[in-house]
Amino acid sequence: MPLKWRKVPSLIYYHQIRPWGGLNYIANNALRDTPREDFVPEKYQNLAFADIEIPLNSKAKMLSPKIEGRLLDALNIKKNETVLEVGTGSGYLTAVISKLCKSITSIEIDEALSNAAQEKLTTLNISNAQLEVGDASKGWQRSNNFYDVVVIGASVPKITGRFFHLLNVGGRIFVVEGQGNAMHAKLITRISEHKWETQSLFETHLDTMQGLESTKTFEF
Repeated sequence: MPLKWRKVPSLIYYHQIRPWGGLNYIANNALRDTPREDFVPEKYQNLAFADIEIPLNSKAKMLSPKIEGRLLDALNIKKNETVLEVGTGSGYLTAVISKLCKSITSIEIDEALSNAAQEKLTTLNISNAQLEVGDASKGWQRSNNFYDVVVIGASVPKITGRFFHLLNVGGRIFVVEGQGNAMHAKLITRISEHKWETQSLFETHLDTMQGLESTKTFEF
């Protein structure tokens, strides 16, 4: 059946997503109106809105609805902003963010996942998302572009170095930083050319980014 924009049944939506984020009106609508169930593997359809990370393959998972809601709430993406997403995965969050921003570039290490996500985005007539295949753990600077928002869809042991310089002044990064059971979601804001502010948001746990499983830093 062709994909199409449709509203998630209100009972499922309000019980599974709304209570977690305190979402602003625009992000709230983007989550509600994006068909999450179309991005979930067929065998997990009955868990599309459950508070779990749904497996996409042996190495990749979808973020839980709770994490998606809370990161969107923290980032407060504006319509005129550009976004870099690390970890396309199913393409669901890419689709949601595309409705909130001017443009989104999304990087995925797994070419098959990237291709599948592109098919869904194309069917949904999303034209402001550019998908790239690559290993972000080894660094990523395909152009001289800077971004207003960066979303990292996996945990990293520690962010250092050039990563912060991908942000425009006023730009924000959402990242889960740490190892083992000591992980914290953080919002990092570029205050000026040489100053960044870090806000700890909440404790959580995500799988470590592929390529960083045994390393200590993430130099993006």
